[in-house]
Amino acid sequence: MTHLFSELADLGWTTFFNAQLDLDELSTTAPVRVMAVHRNGLIVAGFGHERLISPFIANANDPETVATAGDWLLIDRETFQPQRLLDRKSLFKRRAAGSGRKTQLIAANVDTLFIVSSCNQDFNIARLERYLALAREAEVTPIIVLTKADLSDHTEDFVRPATKLLPDLLVEAVNAHDPESVAVLEPWCKTGQSVALVGSSGVGKSTLVNTLTGVEQITTQGIRADDDKGRHTTTGRAFHRLPTGGWLLDTPGMRELQLTDVKSGLEEVFADVADIAKACRFTNCRHEGEPDCAVRAAIDAGQLDEDRLKRWQKLVAEEARNTETLSQRRARDRSFGKMIKGVLKDKRRNN
Repeated sequence: MTHLFSELADLGWTTFFNAQLDLDELSTTAPVRVMAVHRNGLIVAGFGHERLISPFIANANDPETVATAGDWLLIDRETFQPQRLLDRKSLFKRRAAGSGRKTQLIAANVDTLFIVSSCNQDFNIARLERYLALAREAEVTPIIVLTKADLSDHTEDFVRPATKLLPDLLVEAVNAHDPESVAVLEPWCKTGQSVALVGSSGVGKSTLVNTLTGVEQITTQGIRADDDKGRHTTTGRAFHRLPTGGWLLDTPGMRELQLTDVKSGLEEVFADVADIAKACRFTNCRHEGEPDCAVRAAIDAGQLDEDRLKRWQKLVAEEARNTETLSQRRARDRSFGKMIKGVLKDKRRNN
């Protein structure tokens, strides 16, 4: 049993998960961690080896109980069938792209989030703010990693604005091809630590994975000459073992990151705007010219950037819309439909 838990600690097992175990369960089940997610099942590690097991969802009515990369499961010792999903200490998710409102799980039980951008046209403050909101909501440490520093003559032009996004935010500009350059990331990659990489397609995530692991595990593609961006390479989610003892999860490039259930994360990332807004005369102030608007006064005084206000307003509205439950949407749609019918009825009556 001691050997089992020593192996689990190497995979990221902590007292948080240990407290969830029933000793009677351990006679018939064993804890394993989801190391990769495939269409036909899950690759899990623990119990002495890795194996492919069936997909698992704890509650068919709750899509967030689907086992995802980084999750811990209890599996039957004889059949290897998953029996129970342990509670998570962190979870990254997004609203899936498209017109549907399905929640897509990205990763669970991660300690650090490497938010990867690059020192070229891909650098985008609004996109970084989205990822930071995800990290703060999940209560994990965000590190902004700016790749392709070797191709830029003015890396500070990218580092400086990124650093200002959160107090004490660490920003590292690296050459993703150079092991000595990316060594600055090693403190977050020690034994038992789990790191996830997120970023849009073509920012050099696959190159960074290959350099951090020391193995050419992922095929990389060159930069397109027309827009200075790379091509998307990663198509799945899998943990990679690091020479420093930790685990690194690469994720597919995200062309669209729709936020959901990150209200507190947004409040942290935009704490400066939210704090100023509390001084507005009206609690429902839209900051569009209402009397005694503290936000407009701060903008006029040069204390707040108007573009940052607009980004905050956009993300708050998006998060509220995406977090809205199906029943709430239906009630809102019915209310809106009744209002339209009432307006048309009054118009016909007046005519």
